[in-house]
Amino acid sequence: MLPVPRVEVSTHPNSSNEGSNAVKTFIQRFGKNILGVLHGFDRIRFRGTRLFLTTVTGMLSYLWHRQVLLKDFKAFAADLTAQVRQAAEETALSQGRPVVYVPNGDMDKEAWAREIAQRDGIRQGLIGVLKGLECCRTYKVSPNRATKKLEMRGGPGKCLHYYHYFQDAEVGLVYVRSQTWFPFTIHVGMNGREWLARQMDRLGVRYQRRCNCFTWIEDWTRAQQLLEEQLRMDWPGLLNRLLGQANPAMLSMDAHLRPYYWSMDEGEWASDLAFASPGALAGLAPRWFRHAWLNFDSSDVMRFLGSKTVTEHGPHGNFQGEVVSDLKRRPEGMRVKHRLNRNWIKMYDKQGSVLRVETVITNPQDMKVYRTKQDQDDGGMSWQPLRKGVADIQRRAEISQAANERYVEALASVEESRSLAELAQAVCQPVVCRGKRSRALNPLAPDDARLLAAVNRGEFAINGFRNRDLRELWFSTPAKDSAEQRRQSAAITRKLRLLRAHGLIHKVTKTHRYQISPHGREIINAVLIACQASTAKLTPAA
Repeated sequence: MLPVPRVEVSTHPNSSNEGSNAVKTFIQRFGKNILGVLHGFDRIRFRGTRLFLTTVTGMLSYLWHRQVLLKDFKAFAADLTAQVRQAAEETALSQGRPVVYVPNGDMDKEAWAREIAQRDGIRQGLIGVLKGLECCRTYKVSPNRATKKLEMRGGPGKCLHYYHYFQDAEVGLVYVRSQTWFPFTIHVGMNGREWLARQMDRLGVRYQRRCNCFTWIEDWTRAQQLLEEQLRMDWPGLLNRLLGQANPAMLSMDAHLRPYYWSMDEGEWASDLAFASPGALAGLAPRWFRHAWLNFDSSDVMRFLGSKTVTEHGPHGNFQGEVVSDLKRRPEGMRVKHRLNRNWIKMYDKQGSVLRVETVITNPQDMKVYRTKQDQDDGGMSWQPLRKGVADIQRRAEISQAANERYVEALASVEESRSLAELAQAVCQPVVCRGKRSRALNPLAPDDARLLAAVNRGEFAINGFRNRDLRELWFSTPAKDSAEQRRQSAAITRKLRLLRAHGLIHKVTKTHRYQISPHGREIINAVLIACQASTAKLTPAA
C-alpha cells in the first residue's frame, strides 16, 4: 500500500479524526494504478496593502499626518507615483533586463516570462518587467456641488501597473505586481509546485514534471514533507523580500507608519493522484466526472466545502448564496467545477496521468480558526472567523485539505464494484450486536431513508452529530416539557442503536457524538443516490 502523507486537519475539540483520511480509502480501492499522492498549494496570489490607506477615512488621516491639503492631493500623489515608476524601471535597467509596455490584457504574461528566461538562460534573478494600464481601486479628489467643498472619493479607476518577473532561488518563478497610484496595492504570485521543484533540486530528489504537476517522484513521502514545510514559511519576510527586489521605493514609502499587511487573495490547494499510466486514468476518470456532474447536488457541494447543508425546508439558517456546477471539456481533458459563492472545488485530469482535486477559498468569512481575538494576544483561545491574512494560512490549508478529502471520499464510494443489492444486503437483514437482536433496515422505506439522509447531512461531516442534533431534525415541534423531551431522546437513542448495530455509525470516544463509518458512508451514499435517480438514469445502468 502506498503511503498517503497528508496535512492533519484541526477540528472541533469534541470531534474525532478516525476514518477522516478519505484519500486512503480511495487508494485502498485503486492503489494498484496509483504511483503517489501530493497535497499542497498550486497557484497562490498574495495581496499587500497599507491598511491605513484602504478607506477614505484612513486616507484623510494619512494626508493630515503628511500635512497635505485636499487641493494639493493630485500633485502630492503624482510625485509619489513618479518615484515609484522611476524605481521600478531602474531595477530592470540596472540589470540589463527588458521593460516592455503591454497595450492590452490579452498577453500571456507568464508565458512571456518563461520564454525570456529560457532565451537568456536565466536560472536566478530578474527576468524582465511588463507595464500597462489596468483597472484598480483608487482615490481621487473632486468638488461636491451640494456642499461646495472638495471631497475624497474611493472607487474604480485605472493606473499604470508594473509586473516584475523573477526566477527566485527559493520559490522559482514569481511575479510582483505593483500599483503606481494610491493606495499602492501589491500582488505577488507564485506556484507551490514550482517551489517544490526547487526544493527537490536542492536535495537531489529525482522527478518527472509536466507543466505544474509531477507524474513521477523518486520519493513521494519526502516530496509531501517539503510541501508541508512551505506552510511554515515566514510569509511576511518572504513577501517583503520579493517586493524589495522589485521596487524598493514601495517598501520604504511611509514604512514608519505601518508595514504592508499581507493576505492570501487566492490559494489553490490541490490533491494530485498520479496514475501509473494514461490508460489507467483514462479507464476510470470518465465515470468519476460523469458521477460528479450528474449526482453531486447543492447539499453535496456545501458538505464538501464544510458549509451547513440544505434541509428539506430550504437553506440552513440565513444562507443566501448559490451553488453552481459546470462540466467543461478542454483540449487537455475534462474539468468539473462546483462553486459555492466565491469558493469552489473542482476536479480535472492533467497531463494524461494525474487526477487533481482542487479547493480554492477566496471568501473565508464563514470559516473558523482557533486563535485569540484580534489585538488580544494575551487573551484566551476561541473559535474566531478565518482571516485572509497570512497568519491563518495553515488553517486555510487544513480546511481545503478536508474539502478535498470529502470529495475524494465521495468518488471512492460511488466506484464500488459490488452491486447496490450486494451493498444493501448487509443492512436488509436482522443482526445481533452485543447479545441483542436488531431489526433489518429497509433503505427504501420512508422512515429508514429519512434516518440515513439525516445522519449523512453535510454539517455532520467534520464534527459528527449528537442525539440532540437528530432530535431537532426528526421532530417537527420541540418538546413542551421535560417528560416529552425524554421520550423524544429515547426514540432517537433507539435509532442510533440500530445504526450502530449495523455498523453504519460509530461513537466518538469520550464524547456524546457519532460519526458515519467508512462502511456506512459507502452504503448510505449508494442507497441515497439510487433513491434520487430517475428510472431514465437507472435503466441504462441496469
